[in-house]
Amino acid sequence: MSRIGKSPVSIPEGVTVDYKDGIVTVKGKLGELKQEITDIDVKIEDNEISFERSSDKSDQKAKHGLYRALVNNMIEGVTNGFTKQLELVGVGYRASNQGNKLDLAVGYSHNIVIDLAPEIKVETVSEKGKNPVVKLTSHDKQLVGQVAAKIRSFRKPEPYKGKGIKFVGEQLRRKAGKSA
Repeated sequence: MSRIGKSPVSIPEGVTVDYKDGIVTVKGKLGELKQEITDIDVKIEDNEISFERSSDKSDQKAKHGLYRALVNNMIEGVTNGFTKQLELVGVGYRASNQGNKLDLAVGYSHNIVIDLAPEIKVETVSEKGKNPVVKLTSHDKQLVGQVAAKIRSFRKPEPYKGKGIKFVGEQLRRKAGKSA
């Protein structure tokens, strides 16, 4: 049995969870999220959600822990939210935002302008002497990760000088340059 799937998910105060027709709906102070669940039985009782599977098929074993983790992330997202921070490392690299439009200057001939989903709040921090930081916040963990990965893909960090867009706290594998 899946170790993750076995443990129940507790529902904190202020969060409502509904399960109808194979769809779990989680509502909280930060928003509402939905997830379709197949092949796994969901039971909601006493402020806890438990997940059970009907057989030991490999696809059901995989889904058992997956759906438990997804629902746990949904509950955590509508109560606390998720944040990803990206750091722009490089001379002349800049970031600014107007509402939900993010404007990146990362060494190309034109700036990259991205329209972000309305569920994501973006904030840019530019301090003198420090690298610009883009802060993404939302209640949907998958959406924040996907948008952060998309922004990082515009200029991935290179291994020699470390220039590019990287996550805050990310350790880069550095290479030695040419030896004389």
